[in-house]
Amino acid sequence: MNRNRLLTPLVEGVVRTPLLIVLVLLVVGVQLVTDSFFGWQNIRGILQDSAVIAIVAIPVAMLLIAGYIDLSVGSSLALGGVVASLVMDKAAGQPAVAVLLAILAGAVVGLFNAFIVTVLGLNSFITTLGTLTAVRGVAQLISPTPRNNFGDDFGLLGVGTVAGVPLSVWIAALLLVLAGIFLTYTPTGRHVYALGVNREAAYLSGVRVRALPFWLFILSGAMAGFAGTVVIARLNSAPAGQLGAGFELVVLTAVLLGGVALTGGEGTIFGVIVGVLFYGALNNSLVLLGVTTFWQAVASGLALVAAIGLSALTHVLRIRMASAKARRLAKAA
Repeated sequence: MNRNRLLTPLVEGVVRTPLLIVLVLLVVGVQLVTDSFFGWQNIRGILQDSAVIAIVAIPVAMLLIAGYIDLSVGSSLALGGVVASLVMDKAAGQPAVAVLLAILAGAVVGLFNAFIVTVLGLNSFITTLGTLTAVRGVAQLISPTPRNNFGDDFGLLGVGTVAGVPLSVWIAALLLVLAGIFLTYTPTGRHVYALGVNREAAYLSGVRVRALPFWLFILSGAMAGFAGTVVIARLNSAPAGQLGAGFELVVLTAVLLGGVALTGGEGTIFGVIVGVLFYGALNNSLVLLGVTTFWQAVASGLALVAAIGLSALTHVLRIRMASAKARRLAKAA
């Protein structure tokens, strides 16, 4: 009995963050094989790539926890990027305006999704799948040919550093901390979980079951629009057709790998951080190991399948552990 009590916290910790163990094994293994994983330039590249994913993953994770999904974030990223590029082309030297309008453009997409899903009651998967295609078309109409060379001031957003760490990483870290505080320590954050667990019960408890996801959709679009500015600032180019293509699957994979349940009601910002870093480290490891682009795509697809499987497995394990704990408490009483 004493042995079980000692092992239970350890087992629960492993179940809650199984990917963290896999991440450690991955980076140690690749370092032993290539002897280059822990080089600062390599780590910096992983962090820059992961920062963009994390910025968008935060609201996407919140929506999933609340029982909704946003598949339009890749196209919203493209729209935000091309809007910012248009502003920089027409009003050079106004990076702040470009960023604000990119966020606004993404927020408009989020507002559209929010209205269709929460007011009209359509399914979020179908709705955002439609806007994924439609918004991509709008982005290409706005910018049929790529714009380039946005200036050094705007470029700081993508390649600038503070204390040697990319600025985008600092921004992502700040947003992750704020999101963690919001979900963990505020009543509204706890309402997000309640909405994902049982919408009817949440409604009877006074949760604003329409207003909450409404604003989360807007936040999702806004953050995707902002991420678009980070991407084009780093690339110094804004190809509307390729910008953010498939990004929604990247974000979804990272979030699910981080333990956010596809069925809603479960997930943490810490798990999102681990999922994002794992996805970035995995792609980087494949490059270091000389894996071809085609096999990298295969690995990404398998990672998505594994993420969904891991989400289902951890959900089942948590239910069993909760049942076992309840039985132990009943016996002790």
